[in-house]
Amino acid sequence: MCGIAAVYAPTDSRVDAEAGIRMLSRLTHRGPDDIGQVAVGETSWLGHTRLSIVDLAGGRQPLGDRTLWLVGNGEVYNHDDVRQTLDGALFDTASDNEVALHLVVDRGIEALAELRGMWAICLAGPENPDPEGKPDWITFLAARDPIGIKPLYWARRDGQVRFASEIRAFDEDWRWAVETFPPGCAWTPEHGLVRFADAVPPEAIDVPKLPGPKEPGAPIPEDILRSTREVLADSVDRHMMADVDVGVFLSGGLDSSLIAALAQDFLKARGRTLKTFAVGTEGSSDILAARVVAEFLGTEHHEALYTAEDAAAALDAVIRSIESFDPSLVRSSVPNWFLARLAAEHVKVVLTGEGADELYAGYDYYHDDFAEPAALHGELVRTVRGLHDLNLQRADRVTMAHGLEARVPFLDREVIAQALSLAPGWKASDTTKPQQLEKRVLRHAFDGWIPEDILWRPKEQFGDGSGAAEVLQETLETTITQEEFERERTIVDPPLRTREELAYHRIYAKHLGGVRPDKTMSRFARS
Repeated sequence: MCGIAAVYAPTDSRVDAEAGIRMLSRLTHRGPDDIGQVAVGETSWLGHTRLSIVDLAGGRQPLGDRTLWLVGNGEVYNHDDVRQTLDGALFDTASDNEVALHLVVDRGIEALAELRGMWAICLAGPENPDPEGKPDWITFLAARDPIGIKPLYWARRDGQVRFASEIRAFDEDWRWAVETFPPGCAWTPEHGLVRFADAVPPEAIDVPKLPGPKEPGAPIPEDILRSTREVLADSVDRHMMADVDVGVFLSGGLDSSLIAALAQDFLKARGRTLKTFAVGTEGSSDILAARVVAEFLGTEHHEALYTAEDAAAALDAVIRSIESFDPSLVRSSVPNWFLARLAAEHVKVVLTGEGADELYAGYDYYHDDFAEPAALHGELVRTVRGLHDLNLQRADRVTMAHGLEARVPFLDREVIAQALSLAPGWKASDTTKPQQLEKRVLRHAFDGWIPEDILWRPKEQFGDGSGAAEVLQETLETTITQEEFERERTIVDPPLRTREELAYHRIYAKHLGGVRPDKTMSRFARS
């Protein structure tokens, strides 16, 4: 995991390398192990800060093939498989990111869809000396993984284009132009913005035609349970790829507990023990549940407690890091901030349970507002596509603020495809009946893998289960009067919704003044 910055200028103006160096200096928290940069001709500059995860000795960036250079942030889990298809490519390192460089050169932009993982890249070469001989020559390219697991922002101004992993990297006079770079897209000066893949596979966009339950709560067929179990286990195995220790954020909820069970299974087969991490207020349900799971699985468990005062004191750093003022995001980010700080003392990589709720209809509103199967499936597709500037933004920023890499096995594209291929009826829930809680496909698929009371523990938002939500709401509602709220709520469009959100926006504006929230964040998460 790393931070990247890049600057592209057309041939009639010289690239501003000093601007790139300034941008890179604001991303050192993302890559504390190394820093590198390269100017490519007179049109491009690439910079990289490195958190060493794969090929510790040889994976220094920028990576080059003698004509083109690349900087990348993230992991390509199928890089060994892709390497085998690139006959004749001369690899200089064992780095997974180098595969992206040779893939683009060999098969073009559309081939980026073959990469399985989380990544953002910028690639640059000198001006084509023979444009007729090489019509597909690349002078510059920026691209981002289809789900948007790894962040990338860009700003276009005065004929120049700048890119960075975080908004804070951009100079203040450029912030008004900063936008989220769209997932699954690549940009080149020759072709503009091109989509090469969607977060949701084409075959999963429409409502699945496979049969659903004949009646509510009907037994789930064994082939569905088996495929659900196998695709997630395969994803976790791939996400364990690292030359350093990999741990798990363990909230004690269903999603993180299943990831921990699969990761521990992977490590036990290799004679090793998984490290798990939990945080919360004293006596919070997450802390208690995580202890139960850790003991059941036999992990090396670490936990930390925080107080209401700790949560309030962390707000400034948290909002500055997540670059958002959405209340639901902030509330869940505070416990994640403490969790990342704890984990970073022991590991460099963690797996999380992000994405399961969006694939298996884990939130109450799915069932309250989308009773019809077609409507439910459509909402699941919409929320998967929107994760990049909500939960995934939080997952990346709070971990990278502590030099820690977060990985999300539920959001492997094969897991997404399998989960969205299931008839929506299998995801319906009825909390008044036993064994019909939300995400019952997951619960039945992994029967016996975790303690029974955890397997059937009702869904709690992480901020709720850890105690953060109540602490923050009670503290912040008292700091702003109703008169202040009415006066200031229209400072953004759509207007701020609560006094709590206004308090978060004040902190956001202090650190990210000039940024246009409508271009960089979603404010429509369910609170």
